[in-house]
Amino acid sequence: MELARALVAAQFPQWAGLPIRPVEAASTDNAMYRLGEALAVRLPRREGAVTPIDKEHAWLARLAPALPCATPAPVAMGAPELGYPYPWGVVTWLDGEPAASGDNPGLARDLARFVAALHAIDPSGGPAPGAHNFWRGAPLAAFDPVMRQRFEWLADVADIAAIVAAWERGLAVAPSGERVWIHGDLKPANLLVRDGRLSGVLDWSAAGVGDPAVDYAAAWTLFDGDTRTVFRAALAIGEAAWARGRAWALVEGVFGLSYYRGRNDALADEGRQVIDRVLSSL
Repeated sequence: MELARALVAAQFPQWAGLPIRPVEAASTDNAMYRLGEALAVRLPRREGAVTPIDKEHAWLARLAPALPCATPAPVAMGAPELGYPYPWGVVTWLDGEPAASGDNPGLARDLARFVAALHAIDPSGGPAPGAHNFWRGAPLAAFDPVMRQRFEWLADVADIAAIVAAWERGLAVAPSGERVWIHGDLKPANLLVRDGRLSGVLDWSAAGVGDPAVDYAAAWTLFDGDTRTVFRAALAIGEAAWARGRAWALVEGVFGLSYYRGRNDALADEGRQVIDRVLSSL
């Protein structure tokens, strides 16, 4: 916290007198601090998190006016200083509570409205897969080698054969070739709710232009059976896109469980829950 305070004071003295306090968030990429009542400071923890912040500052202000809920507005970009090696950002603070996964038809309809609005934005010139640390927009087949590696890491998991079969089922679905703006990481921690309804969408580091099914993965990262049906109906998702969305959800679950078990129990459990939802929906 003292580093964040010192960086703000050195580079943005107009905010030096504002109180600053850490935000408890399960982020492996950025340390977050609330600055006063209206601002937040994001300090990348590693080099790989720097380019996504640059991307957010370049694109989010252009996307936000077309969206039906709030997004963090880029306010300022800080420079490396005081021994801190990375560029860092100041954005607007959004009030709300992280969404809880499970049954919430209202949230499902709100999120579907958000996804539809985002996917309708002209994708011309947007970041393509392989650019700006943007990997989720690539075809599913591009992830097969790394998924096979993750399966090896999970070889001791009782239902690994079912997980592998579910992945292969998703790979068998032909890609559509459709490219739209996607958020890419619609998980509970990145969705803010007030009174049970969607009020804001955070963390646009994975955003870019890719397969819309990437965002359909939210049906499994967030929702249980009946609510999942509400989300699908609100977006009129066809069979092929739905199957690709389920495969993308499996990517999220397998990555989460394989990477975080033994490191972060909460995130590993979140990955396990997503996998269970995928398997139970087949």
